Amino acid sequence: MMEGMERPTRVLFVCLGNICRSPLAEGAFRKLLRERGLEAHFEVDSAGTGAWHAGEPMDPRARRVLEAEGAYFPHVARAMTREDALYYDHILVMDRENLAEVLRRFPEARGKVRLLLDYLGGGEVKDPYYGDYQDCLEAYWTVEAACKAFLEAHGPKGASPAGGA
Repeated sequence: MMEGMERPTRVLFVCLGNICRSPLAEGAFRKLLRERGLEAHFEVDSAGTGAWHAGEPMDPRARRVLEAEGAYFPHVARAMTREDALYYDHILVMDRENLAEVLRRFPEARGKVRLLLDYLGGGEVKDPYYGDYQDCLEAYWTVEAACKAFLEAHGPKGASPAGGA
């Protein structure tokens, strides 16, 4: 049945610079969609609240984590825009600072923006930027679990993998 297929659900992951946490979340979510055959149901991107890293590739540690987890995708960092705030259905941010900045700069995002970890009961995704590979890996596992919970809440009915997960 094609119900709910008018257009894909639009999801934007947001962190500070768009080189660590939001690409990790985007990669994890894209992998989940691929594994469950749901790519056609979602449009996914990521952005930063700032433009410090715009035009740069993701952090090398984040890239290594995504490659190791089978979740790598080509990525170029960019800053969130007002158009993003209007376009996306769900804007999932990594920490309270990101949340406050998105709401301050883009009041249109109110009602669409929330902490990604709200889907796991609350909290913030620790920024691995000043850490090492293990910190990036732990951030990936955290965002992957939250993306699974988000997908359970907002995916098409019957989208759970066979046998649950």
